[in-house]
Amino acid sequence: MGVKKQSTKIEKKQAYDRKLCKFLDEYSRVLIAEVDNVGSTHLAAVRRGIRGDSEMLMGKNTLIRRCIKVHAETTGNDKIKALIPLLQGNVGLIFTKADIKEVREEVAKYKVGAPARVGLVAPIDVVVPPGNTGLDPSQTSFFQVLNIPTKINKGTVEIVSRVDLIKKGDKVGSSEAALLAKLGIRPFSYGLVITNVYDDGSVFSPEVLDLTDEDLMEKFASGVSMVASLSLAVSYPTMAAAPHMFLNGYKNVLAVAVETDYSYPHADQIKEYLKDPSKFAVAAPAAAASFAGAAAAPEEEEKEESDGESDGDGMGLSLFDD
Repeated sequence: MGVKKQSTKIEKKQAYDRKLCKFLDEYSRVLIAEVDNVGSTHLAAVRRGIRGDSEMLMGKNTLIRRCIKVHAETTGNDKIKALIPLLQGNVGLIFTKADIKEVREEVAKYKVGAPARVGLVAPIDVVVPPGNTGLDPSQTSFFQVLNIPTKINKGTVEIVSRVDLIKKGDKVGSSEAALLAKLGIRPFSYGLVITNVYDDGSVFSPEVLDLTDEDLMEKFASGVSMVASLSLAVSYPTMAAAPHMFLNGYKNVLAVAVETDYSYPHADQIKEYLKDPSKFAVAAPAAAASFAGAAAAPEEEEKEESDGESDGDGMGLSLFDD
C-alpha cells in the first residue's frame, strides 16, 4: 500500500514536470502572480477568464525551481533561469502568447470580497459610514470599546458620524473584526497581483506596462540630455553633444574675431554693434513700431465694421424710439 502511494506521488511530479516543460517550450512570456488570500474557486475563475492564449500553473516553488533548472540544462535555454529568483512566496505562473498588458487587466478583473480577520494587515483604510446598524441596544459594547459615537433610534443602534476604523498597514484587532462581522462589512478584496513579468529572458516590473508613448519620449529626451551634459563635461564627442560643441566652438571663433582683425560677415556685424551701441536703439524701436502697427490694424478694421453697422441700423433710430 505504501509502495503504491509513493509511486503515485512520483508519477504526479513527473506529470507536473512534463507540463511545465511543455509550457516553457511553447511560451516565451510569463507573468508571476502573487496569490495570497486567493482560494481555489477564485483561481478556477481566473483560469477560465484567460483561457485561449494563456495558461496558469500553480505549484511548490522548490519543485518549479528544480524543473526549470533541469529543463534549462537539457535544452541549453539558460534564459529561463531568470524565472528562478522570482519564485518567492505564494506565487503562480501565467504563461501567455497574448498581449501582456491585456492579460494583466483580465486577471485584475477577478477580485473577491473578504472579511477583516484578526491579525491581518489592512491593505486599505477601513471606514464605517454613519447610519442605522440594525443591531439591538445590547450590542452597544462593541461601539463603546472602539469609541464610536452612537445613539438609540427606534430600538436599534445608529452610528452618529463616519468612523475611520482601521488605517492602511495596521493590524486588524479582535474588536474591529467582530464589529465589521456584525455589520456585515467585508472591507477587503483580494485577487491575483502581478509582481513581475518575464519576456524571453528579460524581467521587468509590471509598472512598465503602464508607460505611454509620451512617457517613453520624455524619458528618452531626459537620457539624451544627461548624455549631452556628461559629454560636454568630459569633452567627449557624441551625437547628443555635437550640436552644443559646434555652437560653443562657433562662440569661441566669434569671440576671437571680435578681439582681432579677423573678419567674416557675421563677425563684422557684431563689431559694428559693439562700436556703435546706438544702432541697437534704432533697430529696437523699428521692430516695436512694426509690431504695434500689425496689432493696431485688426482694431481699426473692427472699429470700421462697428461704425458701418451703426450707420445702417435703421438710420440711427433706436428700437425704443416712437
